[in-house]
Amino acid sequence: MGAGRYSALGLLRGALGGHQHWGRAWRAGEPNGPYDVILIGGGGHGLATAYYLAKEHGIKRIAVLEKSYIGGGNTGRNTTIVRSNYRQPQLQRLLEYSLKLWHGLSDELNYNVMFSPRGALFLGHSDADMAKLAERGDALIAMGIDADLIDRDAVAKLLPLLDMRRDARWPIAGGLIQRRGGTARHDAVAWGYARAADNLGVDIIENCEVTGFLREGNRVTGVTTTRGDIAGGRTGICVAGNSGTVAGMAGLKLPIEAHTLQAWVTEPVKPMVDTVVMSQSLHCYFSQSDKGGMVGGGDPDFFPSYAQRGAPLRLEDSIVQAIALMPALSRLRMVRSWAGVTDMSFDGSPIIGNTPLDGLYLNGGWCYGGFKATPGSGKLYAHLLATGESHPIAAPFDLARFAAGRTIDELGAGPMPQNR
Repeated sequence: MGAGRYSALGLLRGALGGHQHWGRAWRAGEPNGPYDVILIGGGGHGLATAYYLAKEHGIKRIAVLEKSYIGGGNTGRNTTIVRSNYRQPQLQRLLEYSLKLWHGLSDELNYNVMFSPRGALFLGHSDADMAKLAERGDALIAMGIDADLIDRDAVAKLLPLLDMRRDARWPIAGGLIQRRGGTARHDAVAWGYARAADNLGVDIIENCEVTGFLREGNRVTGVTTTRGDIAGGRTGICVAGNSGTVAGMAGLKLPIEAHTLQAWVTEPVKPMVDTVVMSQSLHCYFSQSDKGGMVGGGDPDFFPSYAQRGAPLRLEDSIVQAIALMPALSRLRMVRSWAGVTDMSFDGSPIIGNTPLDGLYLNGGWCYGGFKATPGSGKLYAHLLATGESHPIAAPFDLARFAAGRTIDELGAGPMPQNR
């Protein structure tokens, strides 16, 4: 097993001893099949699934296979936003289930994931925007989810650096805020789940790329990897932007495209933004990290790509829009930009369910919204892999919905991409 529990006494011991006593947070796992469950992908969703499989379902033989290093994919490349203020009821139930888990996740994992419920604010720029935000707020309140519609003066008080002029490029008419939303440290989420899963006996095997699937007729019985064949009773795909590629190795074609989504961060400055700032009409969003840097992003590149870099035009678009909302950002230097590869499902909603092959399951298609769903997705996917049946919250997100016409079109609920 891995490290023991962290405690105040352990921190004191480390401070007095030069922090020399700390061991590995998780073991360097070696393939040791057969396993009851194999999870392909060592990001937040895969690690969370492994943790809940071991903790809540008592499954002992679990392997997480990661082609690179833990958290090296989209988990470490997103803008860390956590919220549940979606419009469609199926997504509201899913993301609210996850948001409730976020509020106790540090205690659950015995690891500080730096969840900060600083609020998630959608800005409205017109009467039409405010009508849409009021509609969204009413839908959220009807589901028992917090949502406060605030006027222009309240927005100005909350974020005094916004351009509140009546003749601003994007005049601000008000907003809708979810005060329980906020941000979390993406790396810490991956590390926390990895450490907790390892303590429950999960084998976390890095530098182990899946190259194919072992089959007996229509049943998947394991995977072939760069470190040899590994047998497993059930196999779960959980690889974010590479879902189509991995599923293709099993002969499956998914209703998904891979698109590049960019983000940027500035030099650190003193506190200037207290909440996550988004827009009903614009496609930029930003917040301030615990280090002080302003972190933001915008639209994806809107063409299929597996490159972890993006088109300068999209990066420029999001920065221009952010500066229009908050002119003080123009004084800051950008430290770096980066991109992740996102699974863009055809209806903008995730896929959590079985596949046409027995023993093979899929968690993907999260578009821009995968990080915020990490704990809920992991718990629901673990339920599916342990029981073979979808949890009621996850059931609407099965792969079969596309053929049956049961799509969950969050994009149709408003004029902007909602899955950030």
